[in-house]
Amino acid sequence: MKMKLRWVFVLPLALLVAVPGPKARAQTAPSASRQQSPQAKSAGSLSAPPAAETVARETDKPSLSSAAPDLSSVPQPLFDSRDTDVKFKLESLMTLLRDSRHEGWVLAAYPDPKTSRPLIGAGFGLDVVATQHPQSDPLNPNPFLEPSSAQLWQAAGLDAEKLQSILNQFDRRLNAWNKKNFRRKIRTHKLPPDITEEEATSLLRVSAIQAIHNARAYCRQFDQLTAPQQMALSQLVYQMGVNLEQFVQFLRAINDDSGYYLSVGLGGGMEGESQHWKDVQCTLIHSDWAKRYSSRAIAVIAMFNPNYDRDPVEAERQVRAQIHPLVHHRKSRTKTVRAASNRSRQVGS
Repeated sequence: MKMKLRWVFVLPLALLVAVPGPKARAQTAPSASRQQSPQAKSAGSLSAPPAAETVARETDKPSLSSAAPDLSSVPQPLFDSRDTDVKFKLESLMTLLRDSRHEGWVLAAYPDPKTSRPLIGAGFGLDVVATQHPQSDPLNPNPFLEPSSAQLWQAAGLDAEKLQSILNQFDRRLNAWNKKNFRRKIRTHKLPPDITEEEATSLLRVSAIQAIHNARAYCRQFDQLTAPQQMALSQLVYQMGVNLEQFVQFLRAINDDSGYYLSVGLGGGMEGESQHWKDVQCTLIHSDWAKRYSSRAIAVIAMFNPNYDRDPVEAERQVRAQIHPLVHHRKSRTKTVRAASNRSRQVGS
């Protein structure tokens, strides 16, 4: 049975105007300079934090308002409540993202394991700039939405000055502790919270809605996907942000009208559908992302299986059998070096 969601999501009108700038990660790359980052600038250009109460029901999904922006008006809804086919519950996606196998849940700003940029909550990027993200697929009418951290922060109803205060404190802590000690404090629960549980949940909610919106912009047939497939694609967008553009084979496979949809039209039926989704899964299984984040990848890739709802355990087993995680030999190399050193001493003596 299809379930629909109704989300009432209001962002400032400024988000309807394209803002150039670099970006990466789930909301992804940071501003070039913290002092000249868009946090203070965007916060200054926005009106008072809008009512970003996001109500999740089993009806509707967000869709970008098609009306041209009226720059003289008050902030307009960016996501309208319209009938559409988002088949999973928003809360289900949020719960999954908070899981330690996915983004995790930390109520203080902490460094990204790879980039050291500040994250909070379920991997919410704190210093992301707004950017243009052109729709390059002429067959997909859905535009991308890439606001800044400051804009999403205010859309969640949080205070702009608090964001800047958290960023300043993060810089001081990172300089004093370094990334390794920073993460040790997280593991031992010695990092005092910067935001409340409710504030982190509000940030996660608006970020998840943005990810679902952009998932539709990546996939022409998003409304025809199963609930697990929609959720899987939304997770990929949440984690990778605009970096998902680099997964060219995956995007080509998931939009392959000449494959799955043509085979169904020619009587390919379930066999054609099954092969199509195996091809989609393979593009991710053989990616560096799957090898590096194997536990998360297994969970996400399995959801593209059209039979996932019937047997999720089997769907994950099939993917797990094909993923070969990166193997780290640091300890083994250290033991080898020490053993060689000991042998050298013995020979020398």
